[in-house]
Amino acid sequence: MSGDLFGHAPASNAEAPLADRMRPRSFEELVGQEPLLEPGSPLALMREGKHLSSIILWGPPGSGKTTIARLIAGAAQAPFVAHSAVLAGVKEVKEAMERAALERKRSGRPTVLFLDEIHRFNRAQQDAFLSHVERGDIILVGATTENPSFEVNAALLSRARVLVLRELTQADLKVLIERAARDPRGLAGKVTLEPDALEALAAAADGDARRALTALEIAAAGSQAGHVTVEDARRALARKHLRYDKAGEEHFNLISALHKSLRDSDPHAGLYWLARMLAAGEDPLYVARRLVRFASEDVGNADPQALPLAVAAFQAYHQLGTPEGELALAQCCVYLATAPKSNAVYQGMGKAMAEVEQSGSLPPPLVIRNAPTRLMKDIGYGAGYKYAHAEPGRIADQQHLPDELQGRRFYEPTGEGFEAEIAKRMKAWETLVEGKRKGG
Repeated sequence: MSGDLFGHAPASNAEAPLADRMRPRSFEELVGQEPLLEPGSPLALMREGKHLSSIILWGPPGSGKTTIARLIAGAAQAPFVAHSAVLAGVKEVKEAMERAALERKRSGRPTVLFLDEIHRFNRAQQDAFLSHVERGDIILVGATTENPSFEVNAALLSRARVLVLRELTQADLKVLIERAARDPRGLAGKVTLEPDALEALAAAADGDARRALTALEIAAAGSQAGHVTVEDARRALARKHLRYDKAGEEHFNLISALHKSLRDSDPHAGLYWLARMLAAGEDPLYVARRLVRFASEDVGNADPQALPLAVAAFQAYHQLGTPEGELALAQCCVYLATAPKSNAVYQGMGKAMAEVEQSGSLPPPLVIRNAPTRLMKDIGYGAGYKYAHAEPGRIADQQHLPDELQGRRFYEPTGEGFEAEIAKRMKAWETLVEGKRKGG
């Protein structure tokens, strides 16, 4: 997606999607983001033409990020360029910034450069903006659905204010739907809405204005004589209504079903529940995080490759997005289901954490403490330490746990997969140490 260097919002026309035709033409038409326009706020100053500055817009899909970028350019009467980091490469963006630099030399006006999905560019790629932002060639407006603290590099964050957009409420969405139904740019004179249809469209849009207006347009096209009933709305909302709530009971039911299917080594059910969650609109990165957790909690050292594969699947989706990245999640899902299982690391960590909670800050034995100063050496820090690589079998017989915990065991490997080899190694080391203690 890219915009014209010297244009603003494209002119509305009857062929454009309803959501595009109904894009707010002024800040006064913006719905749901009133806190961002309080007097003295960065956005209010830009609306009033008092101070133009680079910003990062962080908010959920359909909350108005693209619209705000266009409104800023319109208020400043500045050239506007729009790119998506999903579709454009750094090369195209650099070319746009070079043209912006020439435009500023010619007219003295900076260009408002809008980059949607800015988190898709890595930190090195984001560095390309810095010099142009510093010189004032561009006013960068980045948009992201991800936390900028983790996804935008520090140098860029120091030069741009982060503005947090909230998810639109059902009341906000009803305002937008009703406006589209009566506005000449939208469906004025072509559609009437039953109250229940309005409620259904607003509720199912999940805070996304674009989704709400697209569903309205489909419902209107499928209605009888433009009278949209609740059944028209339901048919328009999805191929099949998937009962799901991202933060409620169904969310936890489905992730539990996925996790337990993988734990029970059922790849068929694992793939089904993965598909159900993705089809219902779950954040794929949330699912990816849970797969990474599962790799440590339920596979553990029975298959040490499970964790690297799960992390790779997370990174693959993060870089590719939908739909390409979903296949990596499916591959990981099948691998985890069919891997040998062990929760020994999970159990061991739980025991260790419980011990820390109970016994507090027990000091390490003197023999394994660091001794960087003469005083520490004089009072016994590190005294008698044995270097494992210089010992027979590369095992040193010395105390590692605090005195109060001598002999405690936290990790007990199972006989599953690679963990059987770990158990064999631990047994051999313990036998060797025992032999040393007996003078062998």
